[in-house]
Amino acid sequence: MAGVELRQLRYFVAVAEELNFGRAAERLLIAGPSLSQQIKVLERDLGVSLFDRDRRSVSLTPAGAALLPHTRDLLERADDLQRRAGRLSGAERVRLGYVNWLPADLVARTPAVAQLHIDAWIAPSHTQAARVADGSLDLAVCWVRTEDLEQHGLQARLIGADRLYAVATGDDTGDVLARDADVLLDDDTTSWSSWNLYAEQLARDTGARAVHISDGGITGSAFFDHVRRSGRPVINSPKGQSAQLPPDLVQRPVRGPEVYWPWFLVWRGSEARPAVRAVVDALCDGVGDLGIDVPGAWRPDSGAQRQ
Repeated sequence: MAGVELRQLRYFVAVAEELNFGRAAERLLIAGPSLSQQIKVLERDLGVSLFDRDRRSVSLTPAGAALLPHTRDLLERADDLQRRAGRLSGAERVRLGYVNWLPADLVARTPAVAQLHIDAWIAPSHTQAARVADGSLDLAVCWVRTEDLEQHGLQARLIGADRLYAVATGDDTGDVLARDADVLLDDDTTSWSSWNLYAEQLARDTGARAVHISDGGITGSAFFDHVRRSGRPVINSPKGQSAQLPPDLVQRPVRGPEVYWPWFLVWRGSEARPAVRAVVDALCDGVGDLGIDVPGAWRPDSGAQRQ
């Protein structure tokens, strides 16, 4: 039991409610094989089988059916424990998740209003937004579309932005027009769903060439290999912002338009806890001109607001 995580218990409840691993994975916004593996780990740690599976159906075992109400109760009590601990400490605990970017002054802005806990599980934007919606997180810094906010009952405010650049071969470090660059889309829609949606709109709006790949090469050494093979500059993703370039590649500014990835602070629209609302205000109030709303700048459509 020492290895059982609340996250795995939430997975168990989702599969039990859907009785379908595919639908549960979509609801949780994680990969199906990853969900299946986590359930197997949970079953091993609990010492019982929770589900009967075959190619056509999933059903609760007697042990799974017996444990389900207790699991729901345990999750509710865990959430209540966190709230009570926050009140006893003098500052309520607020859980925040992120993708790969946080404001530099995050910690300095929040101690007067809440005990901010930064979640260690770094996940893609669509996953973090879903975790806020299901209560696993109180807040997340991620990218969301209007459709995501409406689907999950979320609200969001602009908190930051990354200006993306292009990576190219050669030694020319001059500007490159967006329409003369490539943007990569990966076939792994579970891991790269948010980036793919962003990249597709970028290609439609700016004329950049969309290139489909299947090797996870949105970042890392595989990304650099795609740049070498392309013969054209390739726009980087926000996860590649701080990556050190190999000596045979250069960074080039993108113009016509400048390309920005916005970061939003996301919370549940039904959120009534004053501490969560106070953290939103503490982090978002005073966000200055990020350069993304001026002529010559591009960012994807979103229902999130600056104020």
